[in-house]
Amino acid sequence: MPAKAAFYDVDGTLIKTNVVHVYAYYAMNRGSLLGIAGRTLATAASVPLFAAMDALDRKTFNEFFYRYYAGLSEDRLISVAEDMFEDVLKPAIYEQTRDLIDQARRVGCRIVLVTGALDFSMRPLARYLGADDMIANKMQFVGGKATGKVIPPIIEGANKANAIRAYCVREGLALDQCHGYSDSASDYAMLSVVGRPNAVNPDMRLRSIARAYNWPILDLK
Repeated sequence: MPAKAAFYDVDGTLIKTNVVHVYAYYAMNRGSLLGIAGRTLATAASVPLFAAMDALDRKTFNEFFYRYYAGLSEDRLISVAEDMFEDVLKPAIYEQTRDLIDQARRVGCRIVLVTGALDFSMRPLARYLGADDMIANKMQFVGGKATGKVIPPIIEGANKANAIRAYCVREGLALDQCHGYSDSASDYAMLSVVGRPNAVNPDMRLRSIARAYNWPILDLK
């Protein structure tokens, strides 16, 4: 097995979408037409709130946002994930994403997705991209129904860095030889923990940080 890995954030880094789009798809593909309409309208009305919370505090956003999954069937979530990948995620993959992953694989890296999204929603994407592993949030289920609570620790911010560090220890990987890729300054900890950080389609703050530390800046299309 490779002695190093490439860790990729997903939303905004490999694909042009985010967890709100994923939930919206689930909302539109569950239950009766009346229920679907209600959930869709509720999701649309909440988008400005989601955006504000995400910008303010990613951990609080995740805890609040995933409550919307409460009551959804585990079996249904898993089965809809395949259609959601085809309809939402696959069309949103940057054309150069595959090249970015192939470059890391050619230099001997294990490919690992690191995302604040829920694991079942990302599995089809991970399979399609040929990822070797995935670090993602896990929904708590009781009696086959989602509770709306994520099993801690929530994968975001500093916890991404902690998860990567623990993964490298567990898998016997050299952290200082690992690559990291993200688009957001909220992932500064994730990027700074690896030996070879990269800013991909960076927001203004991350672009500034990358320039200050002389990190590579990649603009995918």
